[in-house]
Amino acid sequence: LDQAGTYWIHGHTHEHNFDGLRTPLVIHDPQDPNPVEREFLFAAEDWWPITFQESLAIIMQQHGPGYPYTNPPYTLINGFKDSMVEPLHFEPGKTYKIRLVSMMSLPLWEFVIDDHELLIVEVDGVATKPKAVNVVRLAPGQRVSVLVTAKPSRNLNYQYHMTTFADYLPPIQGVYPQQINSTAIYATGAPVFVPQAIPSEPFDELSIEALEYMPAMTTDRSLFFNATYGFSPDDVPYESFNLVAYESPKVPSMFSALTTGDMSLNSITYGPATNAQVLKYGEVVEMVYWSATRVPHPQHLHGHSFQVIEKGRTDDALGQFRRRVPSKGFSPMMRDTVMVYSGEYVIVRFKADNPGAWVMHCHFDWHLGQGLNMLFISAPHLMQEKLLVPQSVVDQCKRQGIKVSGNVVGHDTYNIDGAPKPPGLIINRFY
Repeated sequence: LDQAGTYWIHGHTHEHNFDGLRTPLVIHDPQDPNPVEREFLFAAEDWWPITFQESLAIIMQQHGPGYPYTNPPYTLINGFKDSMVEPLHFEPGKTYKIRLVSMMSLPLWEFVIDDHELLIVEVDGVATKPKAVNVVRLAPGQRVSVLVTAKPSRNLNYQYHMTTFADYLPPIQGVYPQQINSTAIYATGAPVFVPQAIPSEPFDELSIEALEYMPAMTTDRSLFFNATYGFSPDDVPYESFNLVAYESPKVPSMFSALTTGDMSLNSITYGPATNAQVLKYGEVVEMVYWSATRVPHPQHLHGHSFQVIEKGRTDDALGQFRRRVPSKGFSPMMRDTVMVYSGEYVIVRFKADNPGAWVMHCHFDWHLGQGLNMLFISAPHLMQEKLLVPQSVVDQCKRQGIKVSGNVVGHDTYNIDGAPKPPGLIINRFY
């Protein structure tokens, strides 16, 4: 292991994450820059009474999405709901680390401890310079770690709050929004502090610096990704990058990159429905995320962390809402999941220094299931030299009738007849 920090394990095949295949993963750093005696972890998830496939069938109805909220989800914290959520126990004057993991499939959530400052020290597995805030907001897939220093006395107990909300989802009483409250206990029976209000604010990536100094990287290549909603010719709704809705290849793209020699450098090897981009080892890739539709997208990149460089509005002709990190003397925060709100663009940069086949997708499970996904093939020649797939993985594919060599359909030529094809999408102005 080279990295340390807060992560999570979850299933993407058939979006099994939605159905509950998910758990936090914490890698402890023996040289932790913020050592503490004790830490807590809060993993938030929305637990649905219907399966992903049942809900996706409703979302992808002809002529527009249906209403999948007839049986709405519960919000669970570490597997518990409402009053079953466990309290915190604080000792006066001690400092604690709290790890927050968003295993949500749809909503945002915020974490607050009344009258306590939260000091951000890690985002998506990357250490940051300490940043004091009153509230932490997380989108699906994101992780944030904070330090909390307890009060000097036991005179009062305090509540902590986890609020689930989303202005892009229909308001449902007790669901969107929903607030789960528990107690930070200093002394049994002590009175509880009563706040004037519970704060709420966006997470400001552009004001946070990575702990390890690295200024904004110089771009070698810039790519534009428009998260676009559209309809197929038979009027089925899809999500897409640049009007290409993802379809899984018949041969896993990792195997195609490892077994096709020089053909691995050509994106057509992986099929038109993967929307593949082939990257050179070490090149710095800038991505411009664009969300002009009515819904936001938490965009997640596998295998890499990216610098968050700039944000603005897609309709801002004069640049009044443009915010950008300084080019010198500032170390942009790095993360692997960034929220791109409706009507917003976000610019990020990453270095292609991890050879492999990596997906980039929206972490709303429905959007991923509808096609908002694409593929980066990073340094395929290095993959062929360095990477070895365990025989157990090869055997598992063969047992399922999945080919483990060749292009998207298993050929050793550029013939891709029979490859999955993305539907020809038509943009609908109402979405």
